[in-house]
Amino acid sequence: MDMFSGCVKPRAAFCAINHCTPLFLYGLLFVPIFCLPGHAADLRQNISSSDSAVVIGFVGGFVHHDDTRHAEVQLANHLRSEYGDHAYVNVFENRNRENARAAVLQWLDRNSDGAVSKSEKGQARIILYGHSWGASAVIALARELEKDDIPVLLTIQVDSIAKPGQDDHTVPANVAQAINFFQTGGLFHGDPEIVAADPAHTKILGDFRFSYETQPEPCSSYPWFARHFLKGHTAIECDPEVWSRIEALISRNLPLIGSQAATAAGAPAGN
Repeated sequence: MDMFSGCVKPRAAFCAINHCTPLFLYGLLFVPIFCLPGHAADLRQNISSSDSAVVIGFVGGFVHHDDTRHAEVQLANHLRSEYGDHAYVNVFENRNRENARAAVLQWLDRNSDGAVSKSEKGQARIILYGHSWGASAVIALARELEKDDIPVLLTIQVDSIAKPGQDDHTVPANVAQAINFFQTGGLFHGDPEIVAADPAHTKILGDFRFSYETQPEPCSSYPWFARHFLKGHTAIECDPEVWSRIEALISRNLPLIGSQAATAAGAPAGN
C-alpha cells in the first residue's frame, strides 16, 4: 500500500477520477507502478508534540480566505478543529503572502523574543498547500522562508498556475518533500511536473494527473462562471478524492496528539 492506500508511480501517476491507472506510452511501453509502505504511525513516530507545527493554505484566483465553498478552507477548518492549539492552521488569499510569512514567523517564535532562533527553526514543521495561484503562492512562500533559513516539511500544489513573476515549477532546497496534483482539461490547467532545485535536499513525491468527464458534486455550489468556463480547473479543486488524499498526507506529517498518540502507542483511545 502507498501513502494513499493504493499504488502510485514516483514522479508521474496518471489518474482517472477516483482511481489510478497504469500509463501506456504509445501503446507499447508499460510503466510499472511502485507501491510504497505508508502507515501513519510509522511515519510520525519520530515527531515530537513539542514541534512547531504550521499548516498554511492559499486559495486561488480572487477567492476569499473564508469562503467555505472551497476545499482549501474546508480542510483548514477541519485540521484546526482536530489539532487545536497543537498546530497553527490558517488560510490566506494568494496575494497576502507577506501576512502568511509574518504569521509563520510569529508562531515559530515560541519564547516571544521577537526573533526566530536556530533552535526554534529546527523545531519547525511547516506544511504549505494551495490551488491555482494559491499553489504558486506556496512555492513563493517556501522560497521566502528559505531566505530566512527556515525549513519547510512539505509543499502541496493543486493545479498550480504561476502568477506573473513567480516560478511555481522549481521547488526550493529548503523543502523536504513536495507533491503536485494537476489536470489538463479546459482553458486553465496546472503545471504537469515540478522539479527540485536540489534533489539531494528535496524529495518529489510525485506528479498526479486527474481527469474529469463530469464535475464532482461539491462543484454545484461554485459560481456559474467557474463551473462552465473553468471546468477541469474547478473540478480538481472540489474533488473530495483529491482533498482526502491531501488531508491524509498532511496528517501523517503532523504530531500525534491525544487519542492518536495513545492508539499509536498501543493503548486504547481515551485512556
